[in-house]
Amino acid sequence: MGRVELLAPAGDMERLEAALAFGADAVYLAGKEFGMRSAPSNFSQEELCKAVSLCHDKNVRVYLTCNTVPHNRDIARLPSFLEAAQDAGVDAFILTDLGAFELAGKYAPKVERHISTQAGVANYAGAMTFYNMGATRVVLARELSLEEIGEIRAKTPKELEIEAFVHGAMCMSFSGRCLLSNYLTGRDANQGDCAQPCRWKYALVEEKRPGAYFPIFQGSEGSYILNSKDMCMIHHIPALLEAGVSSLKIEGRAKSAYYVSVVTNAYRQALDFHREHPGEPLPSWIPEELDKISHREYSTGFYLGTEPGQETHTGGYVRDYEVIAICQGRDTQGRLILSQRNRFFKGDTADVLEPGKKPYPLLLDAIFDEEGNPIASAPHATMTVLAETDLPVSPGAILRKPRG
Repeated sequence: MGRVELLAPAGDMERLEAALAFGADAVYLAGKEFGMRSAPSNFSQEELCKAVSLCHDKNVRVYLTCNTVPHNRDIARLPSFLEAAQDAGVDAFILTDLGAFELAGKYAPKVERHISTQAGVANYAGAMTFYNMGATRVVLARELSLEEIGEIRAKTPKELEIEAFVHGAMCMSFSGRCLLSNYLTGRDANQGDCAQPCRWKYALVEEKRPGAYFPIFQGSEGSYILNSKDMCMIHHIPALLEAGVSSLKIEGRAKSAYYVSVVTNAYRQALDFHREHPGEPLPSWIPEELDKISHREYSTGFYLGTEPGQETHTGGYVRDYEVIAICQGRDTQGRLILSQRNRFFKGDTADVLEPGKKPYPLLLDAIFDEEGNPIASAPHATMTVLAETDLPVSPGAILRKPRG
């Protein structure tokens, strides 16, 4: 239990800092190209060097995604990209393409090579092949059961690390190998530019009746048969570790810093609890944290082999909580300095999230504007709000409340 790695996503510097603050053992991120998420801002070479330095100062490892499917036109740019990443000090590449895998060994020999989930490793023979080629880790296909993972672990060398996703969005195609976005929108999912058409609401159109849309009803709102549930394995961490998983991976490089903070914190607390209290049930507040982020209906995916299917009955998200402020510290009079994120009112009770702590309530019964004048609400984006409290709220603490 003590050796297992918690791997968090970092779409930009803000999200990387959130992952570090809330207990990640490693982060994965992308440069400005060759990563499977083009929506986040990702990291320039200068930012990458800064990120690696920041992480290594905290004994946190950095894995750089190079997991797109490169075409001929892309290959000439790969050597310089790989060399620059090695110069920045990244610990490993996450790779899909065999050509990119070989080039990484040639141009960045000091950097470990991990095999991306995009490669679809679903058996011990495939895992062994990559190990024999020089891979130090395989990120398994998401379509495996715990029993299958256990067999892969049993039939591969212990030196080969096994990484598996434990939380976040899932793809309706096998290991993310999807052409739907490319076909419908011209945006290539295998180049990191997925438009997520699997999340759209569909109707049926007959060839000779253009413009006449016939609904396909799965539920009262229509059909979302391509729309996967989100994965959540917070209740099954001991089983994952027993199966031989050595790195627990959180999906979400395109998600917010708040998402990274909450999910990283929840899995950090869960891992630490199981290590310190083996065999005891997880305290309820830890999994409840995962209901305080924007998410689709949760599922255990393929791990337990009991799910009736991945499709959901809605294309939307569950958003029960919202962030209302971030604590910036205290003023000379000892009042909290809050940076507003969503509207809140005098008399609201905030739910406060800090690294390594159980969330606690904070009554906002005395709030003031930046000049110290009493106010009844904080309606303006990023406005500074002062709040009186005797609670020891730390700088960087996240204040949130139920929506509605």
